[in-house]
Amino acid sequence: MTLTIDRRHFLGGLLGGAAAIGLSACGAPALRLPEKAATGVARAGATMRIARPAANAAETLDPASSLSAYEYLGAVYNRLVKLDRDGETVPDLATEWSSNADATTWDFALQPGVRFHDGRVLTARDVRYTYGHILDPDTASPQAGALDQIDEIEAVDTTTVRFRLTTPNAEFPSLLTAYQCYIIPEDSAAEIGRTGVGTGPFVLESFTPAGAGAVRANEDYFGGRATLDRIEFYSIQDTSARVNALLARQVDLLSQTNLDNPTARVVANSPGTTVARVENAQWYTIPMLATSDEFADPTMRQAMKLAYDPRAILSTALQGTGTPGWDNPVPPQLKAWMDEEREHDPEKARGLLKTIGREDFSTRIYTSAYEPNFTAIATAFASQVSRAGIDLQITNTSADSYYTQIWMAEPLMVSYWFTGRPIDQLLNQIFRTGSSYNESAWSNAQFDQLLDSARADTNDGSRLQKYQDAQRLIVEDSADLTPVFGDRLVGLSEDVVNYDEYGFEFDYLALGLRED
Repeated sequence: MTLTIDRRHFLGGLLGGAAAIGLSACGAPALRLPEKAATGVARAGATMRIARPAANAAETLDPASSLSAYEYLGAVYNRLVKLDRDGETVPDLATEWSSNADATTWDFALQPGVRFHDGRVLTARDVRYTYGHILDPDTASPQAGALDQIDEIEAVDTTTVRFRLTTPNAEFPSLLTAYQCYIIPEDSAAEIGRTGVGTGPFVLESFTPAGAGAVRANEDYFGGRATLDRIEFYSIQDTSARVNALLARQVDLLSQTNLDNPTARVVANSPGTTVARVENAQWYTIPMLATSDEFADPTMRQAMKLAYDPRAILSTALQGTGTPGWDNPVPPQLKAWMDEEREHDPEKARGLLKTIGREDFSTRIYTSAYEPNFTAIATAFASQVSRAGIDLQITNTSADSYYTQIWMAEPLMVSYWFTGRPIDQLLNQIFRTGSSYNESAWSNAQFDQLLDSARADTNDGSRLQKYQDAQRLIVEDSADLTPVFGDRLVGLSEDVVNYDEYGFEFDYLALGLRED
């Protein structure tokens, strides 16, 4: 199949309509979407067409890589364990796991008889090899830092693998839920990026980096056969072109594409297409660079937080499709979430600014078209903090260089992450002193000590309390603002049934197309 996209014609029609909607956004009714995607009996023998964003020509099917072709991974691979919607760790290839008394040694029992797509039987040696590959410095895996406390991996027997850690971690299994942790066969690193041999519900048919590819149902999948026969993946350059392909019924589903509200309205109101909502899937942040002259002072950061109301950001920028963040980075669906609202007081913020001689504070807030809601969030935030006398000049920059030249370089910008991280990884990877993902460069020794104490605590109740205390420190002291968790708005055909995702991973087994 060849996709023919008249991008110029589409942009004129769609973006013209979207602009008209945007002019009256403040007075527009809330976007009405189904509570959940359609469910029903899927037809046999169906092929689904998924449009995904264009990728780097160096993209790979090696899950450990920073350039992995994400949509293929959940189709062709499995992990030892995965996360459920409450952020709890549940079985995948492992049936059960246990630790010693101080949580420095962890044993995982594998499902017996599971086979890779090439016929090989899964063993503990494959698991050992997978994690050795992730931790290999030459792999440069983004997950290596989160797993750097692994000291030794032992294949105890055919179906038992043992991890020995350098320090206690009662939350260790949750760190194995990351998508870089899909299990690959022993000695496969040299070719896995091309072959995609896993244990998953689909078998790779073809793959072209930054191009098209396909997978077919794994008839011998240990979890039962998938509903679909095949999935075809198409790499399409920009959001407008992907939406055009959906409206033209050339594809059935838009992957990794968060629609802004005007575009979502067009899709929802067009014949044959609809919009699914993935609640709180987008975690939006406004990091204040703690090493900058502007935000090194904790009082300045406190004033920035007091000056704005997250509910207003949600209402104005996202038209209510999400949840106020109140500067807590933990999404409300996680069990570890701390249910407290911080204070909102623009006049108190103005007073704090006066005490440090910054009553006329002015700086830039950077944004770009990298993500469709960035500029709307920046605009709403600037309007809010102006009530405390803070003047923010909205500065749009190129999407291509936003995360290479602006992120962690400029004092104030809009950023985002995907939710779906377990609590221990979220707090350690993005907020611990010195982490490569710590986008505000915030450092707090008490916070770091809390995380260490939580990891070493094998009591579920007191460990949860420590993670919540860590959240309070982020709200009170950090250089990170979390104005909102946004719902991801996903465009799809009305023929799609049983669409579900969590943490940007589809339910590939149930996903299907309705019967004619």
